[in-house]
Amino acid sequence: MSDALINPADSLARQNEKLLTIAAVLMRRVEAITDDAGAAYAQFQRAAMLEDQVRERTRELERALELLNASNAALGQANAETEAARRNLADALETVQEGFALFDAQDVLVMCNSRFGMYLDDLRDILKPGLHFDDYVKGVSSSQFFVLPAAESPQDWSAKRRRRHQERHVMFNVAMRGDAWVQVSEHRTSEGGTVILQTDVTDIIRAERVERGKLLDDQARVIRATLDHINQGVAIFDAAASLAGWNRRLATLLALPLAKLRLGDGFEALLMRLQQDFDFGAGMDAARLRLWVDGRQGRPDLSFEVRRAGRVLTVFAQEMPESGFVMSFADVTLEREAIAGLSRANETLEARVRARTLELEDALETAERANASRSRFVAAASHDLLQPLSAAKLFLSSIEDSALTPETRGTLEKAHNALISVEGILDALLNISKLESGKLAVTAVPVRLGPLLAQLQAEFSGFAAAKGLRLVVRPSDVVVSSDPAYLRRILQNLIANAIRYTQHGKVLVGARLRRGQCRIEVWDSGLGIPPEEQSNIFKEFHRLNAKASASEGMGLGLAIVERACALLGHPLGLISQPGRGSCFSIELAISESLASDRITPVQPTVQLQGRIGFLVENDEDLRRAMGLVLEKWGVDVLEAGSGEEALALIEELGIVPDFYLIDQQLGDGMSGLDLIARLRADHGAAALRLVTADHSADLRARAAAAGVDLVTKPIDAQALRAVLAAFGLSAEATTKGV
Repeated sequence: MSDALINPADSLARQNEKLLTIAAVLMRRVEAITDDAGAAYAQFQRAAMLEDQVRERTRELERALELLNASNAALGQANAETEAARRNLADALETVQEGFALFDAQDVLVMCNSRFGMYLDDLRDILKPGLHFDDYVKGVSSSQFFVLPAAESPQDWSAKRRRRHQERHVMFNVAMRGDAWVQVSEHRTSEGGTVILQTDVTDIIRAERVERGKLLDDQARVIRATLDHINQGVAIFDAAASLAGWNRRLATLLALPLAKLRLGDGFEALLMRLQQDFDFGAGMDAARLRLWVDGRQGRPDLSFEVRRAGRVLTVFAQEMPESGFVMSFADVTLEREAIAGLSRANETLEARVRARTLELEDALETAERANASRSRFVAAASHDLLQPLSAAKLFLSSIEDSALTPETRGTLEKAHNALISVEGILDALLNISKLESGKLAVTAVPVRLGPLLAQLQAEFSGFAAAKGLRLVVRPSDVVVSSDPAYLRRILQNLIANAIRYTQHGKVLVGARLRRGQCRIEVWDSGLGIPPEEQSNIFKEFHRLNAKASASEGMGLGLAIVERACALLGHPLGLISQPGRGSCFSIELAISESLASDRITPVQPTVQLQGRIGFLVENDEDLRRAMGLVLEKWGVDVLEAGSGEEALALIEELGIVPDFYLIDQQLGDGMSGLDLIARLRADHGAAALRLVTADHSADLRARAAAAGVDLVTKPIDAQALRAVLAAFGLSAEATTKGV
C-alpha cells in the first residue's frame, strides 16, 4: 500500500527504523498536542463564560427592548391622549365666548383661541404660539382698530401696559373702533405664566351709557329743581369760564332780570355787575377774583363778602371737575345784624359778668379770710385752752386719794371726766381745723392690724362693759398701707360711736379681704340710721337721737372720720337698717410687707428717787402742776419759764439734770428746739422731750430733723408716766393715789 506507513517489502531493520522514526514523531506530536490542548481548554472555558455573559446580556437587552417597546407604546398612547386633550382643550376654548391666551413664564405665547384679539383683525397673522408678550403689546398699540385713550401715544400705552403686566391680577377696559369695548383680565399661574381673558362688554357699556344718560337727565332735572328751591343764588361756569347754569335766586340776589342771564355769557359780565352795584369785602377785589377765575395759579376754595345798600351777601367759589367752577351767593344780612346785636349784648353781658366776677372774687376772698381766721382762731383757742386744761388735770392727779372723803373723791372723778370730755372736744376741733385747711400731711406706711386692733379692744372694753355691751374684736394678721396715727383715730371714732349709740347687744369689729383690698368693718346692734339721715351724720355737730351733752359727744367724730378717710384715700361705707343696727366700713390697700419691724426694746426701769428733772415751761400753772406730780413720784424738780433762764440756772447750779421736759413756745426768746440745740452743744446728749400744743406737720418735721421726740398737749399723769418709762425710769413705786 502506497499510503501505508510500513512497507512490508522493507527489511526488518528498515521497518524498525521507520517505526522508531514514526514513534519519535508521534511522541513529539503528542507533546505538542498536550501543550496546545491546555491553552485551548482555557480558551474554551473563556468562550463558554463569554457565551453565558453574552446570553445574559442578550436576555437583558431583550427585556430592555420589551420595556422600551412598552414605554414607546405608553408614550405613544400618552402622546395620543395629550394630542387628544390638546384638541379637546382647543375645541373647548373655541366654544367659550371670551378670548383666551396662555403665555409661559418667559412671556411666550403657548396657545390661544380664535376669539383672542377680537376686533383686532390686523393682528390675526401674528397671534400664534411663540409670540412674545412685548410684541403682542406693540402690535395692539399700533393696530388700526384699537382706540388709544385721550392724550396717549402708542408708546405711552405700551409702556403702561407692560407695567401693569407685572401685577398678579389686572383688569381694565379698552375701546375698539366702531364703539366696541373689550374687558381684559390678566392672571398669573402657579408656574409663573399668564392667562389673558378678553370679554366683549360692548352691549354692557352701551346699556350703561344709555342708563347713565337717563340718570344724568333725571339728575339734571333734580338739580334744576333743587337749584330753583334753595335759598342761595348759584352760578355754574365751564372750563372756559362761560355761564353753564344758574338758578332764579341768583337773579333775585343780584337784582338782574332773567333775560340778562344767558348760557355762554363769560364771567366778565357777572364781574362787571358786581363791580358796578356791590362793594367787595376786606381782602377781596375785582383783580384778585379775576386772577382766581383765570386758574393759572390754582383755585383753592374762595370765600368773601359783597355789600350793597345795607344788604350783605357771602360768596363762596369752588373749582369743579374738568376745570369748571361754581359760585354761590347767600344773603346773610339778618345774620350780620343779629351778630352785631349779639356782640353789643355780649359787651354788655361781659361788663356785667366782670362786675359780678369782681363781686364774687371779693366775696370769695372775704370767705377765705373768714375761714382762715376761723381755723387760726380754733387752733389758737385750742392751744390756749390746752395749757390750763393740762394744768387742771395734773393738779387733780397730784391730790392724794387717802386724804379724800368718798364725796370729794366722786366730785374729783366727775371733774376729771369733765376735763377729759373737754380735751376730747378740743382735740376734735383741732383735727377738723387741720383737715379743712388741707395742710395736714399724712404718710402711708405698712401697718399691722393685729396689734392695733388688740390695743383698741383693750381701750374700749371697759367702756362697752360699763354699758352692758359685748365688744368683739376679731384678730387679724393683715398688713395694710395707711397713716398709723390717723387710722387709729378713725377706728377709735367708729368704735366709740358704735358703743355710744348701742343700748344692748354687742359691737363687732373685724377685717375681711375682698378683691385684693382689706375692709375693716364696725358692726353694732343699735337703733340704726334712717336712709334720709345717712348723709347728714357726717356733718359737724349733727347727732342722731342723742342728748346735747359733752358726755355723749358733740357730733364731730364721724366728721373727722369722713375727712380723714378722704385725705388717706380710704373709701368709707355705711350700711344701716332702722331697728337692726349699722355697719361702718373703710377699705385699705394691702401692703406686701412691713418696711421694717420696729420693735421697741424693753428698757430697764429705775426708781425716781433722787432723780433730777428740769421743767422749762412759760405757763406757770402748767409748770407748777407738772412739778407737783413729778415731786410726788420722788423727782427733784428744777423749773424755768424761758430758755435763757434755764441756761442761766444750769450754769449757776453747775449740775446737769437727768431729764428735761421743754415747751416749744417759750415766749419772745428762744424756742424749745433752740434751747435743746444749746443744751446738746454745752452738755452733750441728754434724755429730753419737746412738749407742745402745736400739732402741725412743720413742727413734727423740724423736730424729726433735730432728732427730738414730741409730747403733745394736753399732758396728764399717764402721759408723764409714759415719758419717764421712755427715759428708762419707773414711777410704779410712788404712784399711789395718782
